[in-house]
Amino acid sequence: MTYFKTYFKFTKGQQTGVFILLFLIICLQCVYFFVDFSSETLVFNPNELDIYQKEIDSLRKVEIENTKPKVYPFNPNFISDFKGYTLGMSIKEIDRLHAYRKQDKWINSVKEFQRITKVSDSLLNIISPSFKFPEWVTNPKPKTTSTSYSNYNRELTYEQKTDLNTATVRQLQRVNGIGEKLSERIVKFRNKFVGGFIADIQLFDVYGLTPEVIQRITQQFTVKTPRLVKKFNLNNASVEGLVTIQHIDYDLAYEIVDQRTLREGFSSFDELTKVKGFPLDKIEIIKLYLELD
Repeated sequence: MTYFKTYFKFTKGQQTGVFILLFLIICLQCVYFFVDFSSETLVFNPNELDIYQKEIDSLRKVEIENTKPKVYPFNPNFISDFKGYTLGMSIKEIDRLHAYRKQDKWINSVKEFQRITKVSDSLLNIISPSFKFPEWVTNPKPKTTSTSYSNYNRELTYEQKTDLNTATVRQLQRVNGIGEKLSERIVKFRNKFVGGFIADIQLFDVYGLTPEVIQRITQQFTVKTPRLVKKFNLNNASVEGLVTIQHIDYDLAYEIVDQRTLREGFSSFDELTKVKGFPLDKIEIIKLYLELD
């Protein structure tokens, strides 16, 4: 017992130290319990929060716009399967467009595009701002009403008409509805063939010419010096010979030969319309290169 008492015997200096230590501990405990060490209360300002939120939203929108794929202007007549899919068109809508174009017809307005493809109004509003039609469609030249031009809207006799194979760009522009680009296109198409046009019907092969405009052209012009062509006998022409004719490719040539074999020969040109894949609207042009026994 005396052994443990030696641990509790302190000198006067040690007792003073212990007393000071206890006093400091008590002071620190009082400070801990009675002094508020919490930070200042934050004041919530809803207006500032709203401003910050708007800034964040605007930055987010900018980033979304920047990450969106760029859509460049395009001619809707040349929409491929992949392009139509990326635009949001259904397979049926794309097929309607391709079927229309296979007839060698052209879409020249947003309204006509919807009529052919039957796309919804909502999709049309999204994709139509990117449509880009040829300049002659979107910005046609104003029609003239001068006396000299109005004379070109009257039907002329065969003798009075100008030879379509010698007509100049400037002469063609006098027809109501024919501007600089269309007249140049007619002459360029004509010059593709040595000797020019075979007949007036070939005007339907010139892109951009409507039946109404072609009618006005043929009131003033006609082919007087037709190009000489080698005609193929429909009942013995080879595939290689048939493919040299406008609008006939190898697939169609083989179909014609197969039908000819099944029918034991064609009796009229009209029977060509029964051939699979035959372009019905081009039969008059194709007949220019054919003959029958």
